[in-house]
Amino acid sequence: MEEEFHELTDRVRAELRSPQDLVAYERLLGLARKNTPAGREELARMLVAVERPLWAREIAAFILGCAGDKRAFETLVLLLNYRDPVRCATAAHALGRLGDPRTARAAAALATNPLRTAYALHPVRLLAELRAPQSVPALIATLERLLTPHNPYWRVALACVEGLGALGDRRAVPALTAAVTHPRLAAAAAASLARLGVHEDVTAADGAAATDGPDDGENAGAGRPAGRVPGPERGAGPGGGQGLSG
Repeated sequence: MEEEFHELTDRVRAELRSPQDLVAYERLLGLARKNTPAGREELARMLVAVERPLWAREIAAFILGCAGDKRAFETLVLLLNYRDPVRCATAAHALGRLGDPRTARAAAALATNPLRTAYALHPVRLLAELRAPQSVPALIATLERLLTPHNPYWRVALACVEGLGALGDRRAVPALTAAVTHPRLAAAAAASLARLGVHEDVTAADGAAATDGPDDGENAGAGRPAGRVPGPERGAGPGGGQGLSG
């Protein structure tokens, strides 16, 4: 926790705007250093206090979450789904140490929500870390949804590929095999398949079977690679830059 906590407090200190903020910040650090039951009670009250700044609730939730205090759960899930990736990463770290069974369900809901894909990177990574029953189904569902041409959220897809390899569940083989055909995911997908005991030649054969076959019109056109959809490349997106086929 030490390194992550120092990164958090250094970042928050740069956000302070007034002498009053600095006083409140130093008090929070004092409560963290004391690590007493009374101090944790005060931190928990900060999570629900009216008009507390976000940075104060973030520090309080991080301290409580890393200590296994489940009162931090709601605030940490809110931050896991926040628009600022740095806050998402901090929340994911604390949630991974909270030990609350609700965490995996919340992370799976965020990862699989198509309206929140831009913010799904850290929920995906958290699911891989938790190794919960929800982890593999959620990562497979998210990856399969992102395996479309020009999808801008390739970093989220890559995190799914890497997470599925780490989890070692063979239910992921079809989705990982499909990911091999995407240039941005191919190396990681092949590595994950190898961890699952799927040899590269089998993967290549499966990929060829997916792209070979009679010209049915969808892939018609001389000189166009199989599986490419004509049209302009999509630009950068908040979750990962250029598309998978870029």
